[in-house]
Amino acid sequence: MRFGEAWPRRHDLSSLRLLGSVGEPINPEAWRWFHRVIGQGRCPIMDTWWQTETGMFQITTVPSMDLKPGAAGRAVFGQEAAIVDEQGQPVADGQEGFLVLKNPWPAMLRTLYKDDARYLETYWSKYPGWYFTSDAARRDEDGYFWIIGRTDDVINVSAAAIGLPHDVKGNAIHVYVTLGLGCEGTKELEEELRQHVAAHLSPIAKPDHIEFTEKLPKTRSGKIMRRVLKARALGQDEGDLTTMEE
Repeated sequence: MRFGEAWPRRHDLSSLRLLGSVGEPINPEAWRWFHRVIGQGRCPIMDTWWQTETGMFQITTVPSMDLKPGAAGRAVFGQEAAIVDEQGQPVADGQEGFLVLKNPWPAMLRTLYKDDARYLETYWSKYPGWYFTSDAARRDEDGYFWIIGRTDDVINVSAAAIGLPHDVKGNAIHVYVTLGLGCEGTKELEEELRQHVAAHLSPIAKPDHIEFTEKLPKTRSGKIMRRVLKARALGQDEGDLTTMEE
């Protein structure tokens, strides 16, 4: 999107039949661009949700389903996913909660290396008998799941946002923004974006600071490495970077 439509239009994309998206949940604007420009309005997009631990898709769309920009789709064949509250009770459609998987699947992990106890504690203790994904999500009235983000990282909703220590607030919202080519990150634009968040989300969600950057640290599968952003902002050790794309 950032580099515009000229690059993909230089190529013959007529043989494409299906598009896929992995890593971060794809936002509706990017979904529509992907569908219109790359898929030329005719290719279904499979925005698959899964984890390294699951080894295979758990929630996805398939070409025969109605497509919803930004939605991960429904539970894959044979799986049953649910959104529950802290006590494990189902929440109403449209309400945010914890994403769990109710059925076993062929590619599931069975332990952690030399640490069976940690495996049980991490994935099976919070809701006994159900796999706890550690992701927050919601399900709409059509049964489509919308992934929000990690439950231990709730400030991040498909964005490069981190929380930095603040003497009064506890945490201050620090957001990294990548602009399109030809756009300049100015103080005026920063304030405009802050007001946009206040108007469309909530005044309390308004970022304390917006930093414009050309690139973000990502894994090879496209996940933003927010711990790296936070470590850099605080001047701390960035830890293991072997999974970082660049």
